[in-house]
Amino acid sequence: MSMQRMELLAPAGGMEQLKAALRFGADAVYGGLSRHSLRAFAGNFDAAALREAVDLCHAQGARFYAAINALATDGELADFVDTARGALKAGVDAAIVADVGVAAELRRQVPGLALHLSTQLSVCNASAAEALRAVTGAARVVLARELRLEGIAALRRALSPDMALEAFVHGAMCVAYSGRCLLSAALTGRSANRGACAQPCRWRYHLTEEKRPGEYLPVYEDERGTYLYSAGDLCMIGHLDRLRDAGVASLKIEGRMKTAYYVATVVSAYRRALDLLELEGAEAYRRAVPELLAEVRKASHRTLTTGFYFGPPEPPGGAEGFTQSMEYVGDVLSGPSEAGECLVRLKNRFYVGDALEVLTPAGPRAFTVSRMTLAETGEAVQTASVAGTLLRMPLPAGADAGDLLRGPCRNHRSG
Repeated sequence: MSMQRMELLAPAGGMEQLKAALRFGADAVYGGLSRHSLRAFAGNFDAAALREAVDLCHAQGARFYAAINALATDGELADFVDTARGALKAGVDAAIVADVGVAAELRRQVPGLALHLSTQLSVCNASAAEALRAVTGAARVVLARELRLEGIAALRRALSPDMALEAFVHGAMCVAYSGRCLLSAALTGRSANRGACAQPCRWRYHLTEEKRPGEYLPVYEDERGTYLYSAGDLCMIGHLDRLRDAGVASLKIEGRMKTAYYVATVVSAYRRALDLLELEGAEAYRRAVPELLAEVRKASHRTLTTGFYFGPPEPPGGAEGFTQSMEYVGDVLSGPSEAGECLVRLKNRFYVGDALEVLTPAGPRAFTVSRMTLAETGEAVQTASVAGTLLRMPLPAGADAGDLLRGPCRNHRSG
């Protein structure tokens, strides 16, 4: 099997995240539209924003995939088709769909739009992929997250070579099979399959006994409580060579509800990992894995696992909150002036003397804050506390507009 270059596919909940994904090395991004997205509470893209997003991607040689991946009722099919026509007119490179009926209608009524089959179709074997392709004409399938690595390799060998495989490599995981969850709809009336998940899997639960109404019986997992359904996060940054060898063409990062800082940090780490693997070889990549793992931990995450790739994962539970080793403290708005100072917009407080990092497309660069002044008045300050304050300060060589500043978390765990 020839070793093709794998695509790095990043989430974009809105324009800020899309710009971060492109700056830090994504080959493609996927984002939801104003209608029919499984992330109804993300920023998403209306018609004007979608055209802008697609143009930005194409100007940088990247691709944009539109997530039109909610489940549809008969009365909604026409609107799904209209949404897809608008996406095609905007120039998207493909639509991600999770409903076979929607896919079949789009193949018939919007034939110029390439289709990718969502992970929610739970494709676990080549026969399923081929059957779906016969109905939908899909060019790619996003594999079920429950597949083992050897199963992916077997599927790739049995599948027609002109259908590409996409697999999740990083981000939140769902306790339900391929994300097809009924908990939210049953408990809150908000359907996860219609884009409105309330994430009840992340809630804390107790037991009750029939003859003791109102008495809540804890089932302790640890001192923080019991989170029976809350899965850890997926992280495959240390196994990209094995995914390549199994025939995966696209590496997908979960996170359309995540911040631009999260997208920048995770995309940057996976970009460096892929470049090492593809340009310098497996040995150089392997040596860098510990550093790359430390890098993704700088963004918020639950316990990191390899999911189902190497066998059954650890049982859900205990992954109730987030932890991260660094926090987002500022945006670089311009490169250095003649005085050698960059313009920075404050996100979270830091001080003169703090050890920070500037995250650039070439990787993070550590430095110590030597001085800073208020951009408006030129007054030298030791710190600033109001988010949005504009500061001028020296940064390491190579820092430029679009880079992010981060510093050690003062509180390593957030709920």
